[in-house]
Amino acid sequence: MHLARGGASVLLADKARFPRDKPCGGGLTGRALRYAPCDVSPVVEHVVDRFVVRVGYRGRFARRSEPPLIRMTQRRRLDAYLAEQAANAGADFRDGVAVSDVALDDEGARARVAGAPVRASFVVGADGANGIVVRAAELGEGIHCGVALEGNAAWRHLDDAPYRETAWVELGVVPGGYGWVFPKGDHANLGVGGWLEEGPRLRGHFARLAREHGLDLDDLTDVRGHRLPMRRPGTAAARGRALLVGDAAGLVDPLSGDGIYEAFVSARLAAEAILAGRPETYEATLSAVLDRHAAASWAAKRAADRFPRLCYWAVQAPGVFETVAGLLRGDLAHPNEARGLARPPLRALSRLARLAPPLS
Repeated sequence: MHLARGGASVLLADKARFPRDKPCGGGLTGRALRYAPCDVSPVVEHVVDRFVVRVGYRGRFARRSEPPLIRMTQRRRLDAYLAEQAANAGADFRDGVAVSDVALDDEGARARVAGAPVRASFVVGADGANGIVVRAAELGEGIHCGVALEGNAAWRHLDDAPYRETAWVELGVVPGGYGWVFPKGDHANLGVGGWLEEGPRLRGHFARLAREHGLDLDDLTDVRGHRLPMRRPGTAAARGRALLVGDAAGLVDPLSGDGIYEAFVSARLAAEAILAGRPETYEATLSAVLDRHAAASWAAKRAADRFPRLCYWAVQAPGVFETVAGLLRGDLAHPNEARGLARPPLRALSRLARLAPPLS
């Protein structure tokens, strides 16, 4: 969309026929909306201004924020809407077509789209961590994957009162991650995510989450698993005239598992580099914008994984939830911008993170 608005000739190709579903919690944080390429309110289904957090399915604390923290959507609706807006901006959007034979050279890229040859000055890979552009550019090193399993429960199976305008987060229930229940228009989205090694046990974690919220697995539809590609700071995201964005660059947030903000940011930065004719600046700019926050997320992930109860205590401390809310809204860029009573518990979490073993 940014490229088309900037006057570039854009071919946007996807092998899926839109609208198509994509596994994702579907949360649009305030910081993501600041980078959204257009107004996405037409596809927002639920507005969340309250969090309920538990640890090990025991205890609970709730906090509310004004303004709202997250706007909930479904990826089948969001992605179709964004593709439509890109086409309205002048992009040639082709869905249900296969892209193959991608080859890169000093002048750009060659490929086949639905069997027809195509030549482009630049190629932007937005096709996931295992996508054809990643392979053609010989990128993808330095990306670690998590894994998630999610499904939907219609409100007829679930009393909507506890979930209205509320996101539930279950800490300490999956190694390397958490469980969630997010409200949508006509259903709730439930899921668990954690380290890749948890894959064989993920269905058991998912069944436990469902039971804790009064559901049987038979009540859930659209159950699917997916990988969460997470980039270590400094990992390459471009080579020559090939630039990676979103999941293709491994830009899922290590702590939250969210990738929409990072996808919006990387798409804008890639477009700016291409329109300026300086693709070599993309990686440095991407790192400058995302790596500091990503490093803090990796540290918090290690602390939450090893010390979930202490993290649960910390997030209840005065000022800490307000800091978290500020990060989600985009008012704060990094936890060290916290002020007042939030600083001591956040410093304690930072020390805990140093005690946890680093990811090899």
